[in-house]
Amino acid sequence: MDTSRLLRTFAIGIGTAGLFISGCSGSGSSPSASATGTAAPEGLSSYYAQKLGWRDCGVEGFECATMKAPRDYDKPDDGDIDLAVSRKKASGPGKRIGSLLVNPGGPGGSAIGYLQGYAALGYPAQVRARYDMVAIDPRGVARSEPVECLTGPEMDAYTQVDQTPDDEAEVKKLSASFEKFAAGCEKRSGEILPYVSTVDTARDMDVLRALLGDEKLSYVGASYGTFLGATYADLFPERAGRLVLDGAMDPSLRAIDMNRDQTAGFEGAFQSYAADCVEQPDCPLGTTSTADAATALKQLFKDLDAKPIPSGDDRKLGESLATTGVIAAMYDEAAWPQLREALAGAQRSDGSGLLSLADSYYEREPNGKYANLMFANAAVNCLDLPPAFNGPDAVEKAVPDFEKASPVFGRGFAWASLNCAYWPTDATGTPHRTEAKGADPIVVVGTTRDPATPYKWSEALAEQLSSGTLLTYEGDGHTAYGRGSDCIDTAINTYLLEGTPPSDGKKCT
Repeated sequence: MDTSRLLRTFAIGIGTAGLFISGCSGSGSSPSASATGTAAPEGLSSYYAQKLGWRDCGVEGFECATMKAPRDYDKPDDGDIDLAVSRKKASGPGKRIGSLLVNPGGPGGSAIGYLQGYAALGYPAQVRARYDMVAIDPRGVARSEPVECLTGPEMDAYTQVDQTPDDEAEVKKLSASFEKFAAGCEKRSGEILPYVSTVDTARDMDVLRALLGDEKLSYVGASYGTFLGATYADLFPERAGRLVLDGAMDPSLRAIDMNRDQTAGFEGAFQSYAADCVEQPDCPLGTTSTADAATALKQLFKDLDAKPIPSGDDRKLGESLATTGVIAAMYDEAAWPQLREALAGAQRSDGSGLLSLADSYYEREPNGKYANLMFANAAVNCLDLPPAFNGPDAVEKAVPDFEKASPVFGRGFAWASLNCAYWPTDATGTPHRTEAKGADPIVVVGTTRDPATPYKWSEALAEQLSSGTLLTYEGDGHTAYGRGSDCIDTAINTYLLEGTPPSDGKKCT
């Protein structure tokens, strides 16, 4: 799977379960908060009045800057955090509308990587013509004081731990892996861990809005990026402009409910994949029924659990990495042919195909280094909500419900949800309705067979938002904008360019 496709499709997804820019040089400036006509919140005037020094960052057409924000918004005098920003100016023709901030989700996805690798090049030309395309790596992510937890070899070991434990010894080993992960994060990044919540990042976005000279924020957020955008609108409804929330999360859910819903979402995606697979002459899961395909996949996972296979790498492919590889391909139906090849290879004791898919999901480079995606993902998720489970006994009790949601993935997803039980920092967020009363119309986009952000989440968020409008894509895959539906793209482009949202309940195929 090419990197631009990954940047388009891997948006929340990893909640339960690289393009980089070189150093910047040069100078420039940006408007202060006073230019926007909005007053800075109390105690934050120096941040809202700072000047962004735009510099060439070694990627043609893009500029970079570093923005300062308080590490702790409740105690702004206790130190700063440096946040990386990038932009590509509106190309014209047509009058410039303002800045369009983008975020691909995660949490932990690099917004700058997404901007430079896809959004500022692949969004519809008419949108790029009228907007400066802008991204800020959220605090703790990529170029913005990234959270670090494990070394490359430690992360390799972590990704191979059995997540469907069969006995007490395997339960202890899995629990110990979560403990080691959390301890590594505390050791390497303990100072920043309490300050990487979604609320903190949403407040950073408002500082950036002011520094860009925009009275209101225009924004496209995918997957977890929808939670970030909705949080912004709830905090600053009067400053929320044209917001597109694509592949929405439901902020009112507890972690256990969110993880179980996502489990069902991946089961639904697998059913779609299986239905397509059994119609193909090269389907490695049989050619009779989706039920037989599910049985064949579960048997493959069982075989790999008992005896991992070679992968052409120092690592062997066991059940955990194989499951991750399959999950990775569920994000985009364009990956289904690759998954068929990878599964066929695994049946021949060649694990290289599934390992490649798993590595793309984890953002593992060929040299064994990992991006900080998974580290930031855990740091944000474990801060935003209390843990789904407080220990292994609670997981065991919940496994039947997870297996009911997904006979294929349920047990593994239940145990993966234990990770936050060992987190060193207490959660600061709680499940809550997000209404953003007083905000301009906000477009929520949902895909009916989205594995990572189930469609009912988009329905729920659109209902909660006082000005929410639901736009539906009837199809497969994660998120909808820019994935081939002219109906979806036209509706969103019209909203971004003219401010006119689609009619509530509009459906596209």
